[in-house]
Amino acid sequence: MDPPATFRNVFAVAEFRVIFASFGIFMIGETVKMLALSVLVYERTGSGLLAALAYVTGFLPHALGGVFLLALADRLPARALIVGYDLLRLAVVAVLATGVLAPPLMLGLVAVVALFGPVSGAARTALLPEVLHGDAYVLGRSLLTVAAGGTQVAGFAVGGLLLGLVGPHGSLWLTAVTCGLCALLVRLGLARRPARVRSVPMPGRERRGAVRETLRVNRELLADRRIRGLLLAQWLPGSLLVGAEGVAVPYAADLGKGASAGVLLMAGAGGMLVGDLLVGRFVAPARRERWTPWLALLLGVPMLAFLARPALMPAAALFAVATAGFAYQLGLARRFLDAVPTERRGQAFGLVSTGMMAMQGLAAAGAGALSELLAPGVVMAIAGAASAAATLLLWPILTPAGRPPHPDGEPRSVGAGRADR
Repeated sequence: MDPPATFRNVFAVAEFRVIFASFGIFMIGETVKMLALSVLVYERTGSGLLAALAYVTGFLPHALGGVFLLALADRLPARALIVGYDLLRLAVVAVLATGVLAPPLMLGLVAVVALFGPVSGAARTALLPEVLHGDAYVLGRSLLTVAAGGTQVAGFAVGGLLLGLVGPHGSLWLTAVTCGLCALLVRLGLARRPARVRSVPMPGRERRGAVRETLRVNRELLADRRIRGLLLAQWLPGSLLVGAEGVAVPYAADLGKGASAGVLLMAGAGGMLVGDLLVGRFVAPARRERWTPWLALLLGVPMLAFLARPALMPAAALFAVATAGFAYQLGLARRFLDAVPTERRGQAFGLVSTGMMAMQGLAAAGAGALSELLAPGVVMAIAGAASAAATLLLWPILTPAGRPPHPDGEPRSVGAGRADR
């Protein structure tokens, strides 16, 4: 097992610094864009429904892109794909900023571009094991998770400030600047690498379109018992807990005047960030993998206390402890990398993200429906119980088998992966 990496080790790699910085700028820009678009649509229509749709309009297309287009993440060179997506975002945001489109057309344009979001994200994630090796890769994944949470909070703060200073149109123009900056950073800071999958078909094999290829490879990945188990382990325990977040607002309202759902949600985000930082940096790789099922169990168990309807601050503390358990996914990172074929890394990582988004959306919707029938605290406890039950069912998968990783950090061949089934 590799020795534990340090932040110094990870940030000493120039290409990781580029990936980290561009991802942070991307997340801030996307958060500001959706906030500004929501305000702009509301100003022009007066419709709360359309404003809400403007804010979440990228969700369903993102999931569809993950189901049908992920093959592009392995078919195209990663640098070109990421730069191309950032330039496409720049063009779209510039059109939105001019205000020439009617609100329905604005939402439709954002939705179309969102189809390619998971492809670019998968290409970025698949680059990590090519620039970071051994435990540095796991710590790098942790740092990107921290960056995602931290920059979203920063994006809300910056977005609120910009809306007050320059309005939604000005905020969108500044978002366009972030798109260009992302593209420039990636173009100048990352080496050119070939696509992982040949651009021409092998002799005697038909060239498939991106949609057919994505569906075929998704089926192959899900048919491999080891990969399927690791996907479910990454999807279920954490996604089921998100159902509790979905009823944070009614829970706070149920507590009475002075209770704020923002306190609960901030505590949840803070717990996740602290958990990732501490486990990623200070827990040795072998121990981190042994702790994986126990950290996953931590997601659900504290939420059972919501049956007692705790006051705001104890509830926030319980939420923070529970979400620290999201660090369990760090214990799966090396094993998942080891399991998937090198030439399908982009699609495999994209499938993790797509499945997680879909299951989180379903969990939040299910919790919202239950909150119409049950008290919010009961629903949050049910979400915790469901997460804990999923962890117990997946315990054999969450527990490492004790097999050492490949010595050079690369995954085994497809044949070796299938032999494990």
